[in-house]
Amino acid sequence: MSKYDFDTGYSGNSTPVLIPGEQVLWSGKPKKNAFIINKIVGLMPIALIWLALDGFIIYNAMSAMSRNMMFMIPFFALHLMPVWLWLSNVLTANRRWKNTMYYVTDRRILIQSGFIGQELQTVYYKEIRNVNLKFGLIDRLLHVGDIHFDLGQYQYQGKTRVNSRVFLDIAEPQALYTRIQKIILDMQADMEFPNAYRPEANPGYHTRYEG
Repeated sequence: MSKYDFDTGYSGNSTPVLIPGEQVLWSGKPKKNAFIINKIVGLMPIALIWLALDGFIIYNAMSAMSRNMMFMIPFFALHLMPVWLWLSNVLTANRRWKNTMYYVTDRRILIQSGFIGQELQTVYYKEIRNVNLKFGLIDRLLHVGDIHFDLGQYQYQGKTRVNSRVFLDIAEPQALYTRIQKIILDMQADMEFPNAYRPEANPGYHTRYEG
């Protein structure tokens, strides 16, 4: 059993507002060091290359003592946007980790995130097409994984994109992945064979899912 207790859930953050009768089957957070390192490393190669190129151009422009240098400052401030985005990820990573929380209930999946404010995303079981477990290089080094919930495809600017939600940097991801797969299968089967098809001893949503 890990710190992400499959029976009682993680006790770090308060449970979000639940539907009457809804029960939390699992709750947890990303592994802190993996989450922060992934935020730092994610855009770092692009940001460093971008910074080196712009730095070279700025240095040459300053060396030439160009009279137009003052007009170039706003341009480079905007042109360095990838660097600012990377710095934003680095500086806000710890706060974002604190505000990130994942819940699996007997009705839906909840993803809580945010920096200053908080956003709560809801995924209903009927929306889920596939569940995938993925590992990046840092994930393998730190023994975590990402659980992706595939919600189907959509068209954006003429391109087909995958609509998905993710549990990031989960410790012991195989165990949670297996359990979530079972919960989704149970819930989707429950929707396909509703109350009228059940024996009277199992009166549908009036029972509690034991998972």
